[in-house]
Order: sequence, then structure tokens, then C-alpha cells
Amino acid sequence: MKVYIGGDHAGFELKEKVKDYIKKLGYALEDVGPFKYDPEDDYPDYTIPLAKKVTKDKNSRGIIIAGSGIGEVIASNKVNGIRAVLFHGKANKFFLETSRIHNDTNILCFGSRFVSLRQAKKGIRIWLNTKFSKEERHKRRLDKISKYEKSRK
Repeated sequence: MKVYIGGDHAGFELKEKVKDYIKKLGYALEDVGPFKYDPEDDYPDYTIPLAKKVTKDKNSRGIIIAGSGIGEVIASNKVNGIRAVLFHGKANKFFLETSRIHNDTNILCFGSRFVSLRQAKKGIRIWLNTKFSKEERHKRRLDKISKYEKSRK
């Protein structure tokens, strides 16, 4: 599976620190930026292209690290086919697993202002290693979301 990673200036330092960890877990990784610290950058410039890559590559997921992660969840979820979840450092294993098992989330967003490096690594590992259940009730619910997305075009 391929993992796309991105963020903004506020998440740049943490993004750079978790990249090797993701590779160490055995995932292919593509950084979509930013590629240097720029206090004037805007998260939609990285978040939306990352989300589009995830929708085109069905065997992928995305991780977006910014200041809070809130705007990134909002922007990501504007892209049809994206189910982004906001992770905060105090979220437990059950929360991250449920986001994958029930909702097949494909983008994980969090903020460097709320999540430590240790929490980020733990959350990323749990989220990447948890599979969607494919239970009929969960598939049915996601199909309803997809149907609605398609009706908005």
C-alpha cells in the first residue's frame, strides 16, 4: 500500500520526522509537500492534491499533518471519495480502529500542536494496520455516502 503524506508549515517538522517511520513500517511513501518550511503556505494547496491522489489510487491512504488538522479534514472531505478522520493525541486505539473498521477512512489528519511524535507514531501504526471490516452494514452506509457524492456533480 502507498501512503501519501502532506501538510503545511505548522506540521512540516512533524511530517519530516514521521516519514522514515512510515517507510520502516513497510509502506511506500510519497510526500506531496510542502518540501520546505514556509510560514505563508496554505494547507489547501497540499491537502486537496493529496486527497485527489488517494481517490485515484484505491490501494493508498493519506496522512496530513498541520497545526490542528481541523481545516485539513474539512478540505479533504470536500473531495469525492474521501473519508478523512481527525486524530488528536488523546484519541485511543478504539477510536482509530473504529474509523477504519466501520468507515474505511482513507485520510488521517492531525495537528502538530496537539499530537506528540510518540502519539503520532502510535496513531499512524494503528490506523495503517487496521483493515475495513467489509461488513454489509458498513458497506451499505458508505454506499449511501458515495451515492450522495455522485449526485452533487
